[in-house]
Amino acid sequence: MSSKSIFKAIFLMTGIFLSYLFATNAFAVSSGIGAVAITAMHQLSGLAQLITAGSYVAGMGFAVAGVVKFKATKENAAQNPIGVPIAFVFIGAALIFIPSVYSSTGASLFSSGTVAGVSGITSFVV
Repeated sequence: MSSKSIFKAIFLMTGIFLSYLFATNAFAVSSGIGAVAITAMHQLSGLAQLITAGSYVAGMGFAVAGVVKFKATKENAAQNPIGVPIAFVFIGAALIFIPSVYSSTGASLFSSGTVAGVSGITSFVV
């Protein structure tokens, strides 16, 4: 055997050993469907926070891009149509207000501000 094939075999065996070592913690041990539902609910709160933060960041990005496009339209209206910056500003405003829509939808559907017990949805209040 060449040194490359020996190195590949050692690397492969090390990878298999490490994956077995860390995979033992990955197996879900639950005591029923209720525990699985609670685990899924806790994971959804992280997803809700990710969507909230992402919508704020993307909304601000679209709003700033709309302002920059307005400046480009003012400087050269022949090459930059006015519809693009207007669309960017409206998309930015819609993305900024998505968390408020989540809260109001949860309040109207479930008679409370939480949607299926998911926490982490915060709206931007001035």
